Amino acid sequence: MSRPLPRVDAWARPYWEAARDRRLLIQRCETCGRNIFYPRLECPHCGSHQLAWVEATGRGSIYSFSVVRSYAPSSFADLVPFVIAIVELEEGVRMMANVIDCDPEGLRCDLPVAVTYETITEEVTLPQFRPA
Repeated sequence: MSRPLPRVDAWARPYWEAARDRRLLIQRCETCGRNIFYPRLECPHCGSHQLAWVEATGRGSIYSFSVVRSYAPSSFADLVPFVIAIVELEEGVRMMANVIDCDPEGLRCDLPVAVTYETITEEVTLPQFRPA
């Protein structure tokens, strides 16, 4: 069974195009200077529409995580067990992603991770993380 694909909205297209090129982009508000993730049309901190795309280092640490061991939706059943995590990037934003190439029993909060990418289709490449 095929997995669902993310919806690529016009304002998020630069993020997905960069991911396809194996680069991780986040937004920065040019008014208040704060970094933002997930892609948005306006700054959640000050309401400004003056947002720029900046390249993130792709390094961070696990803020929180869960290991899915059973009852995954059928399109993900072949991946069980898998890890879903909230990763805090060096830039201060948090993003949800899978942590791959790891022993789920060895994971812990604050574990350093680095971005990696999985090409799903010609248009969609997913940023994921692995222990650094």
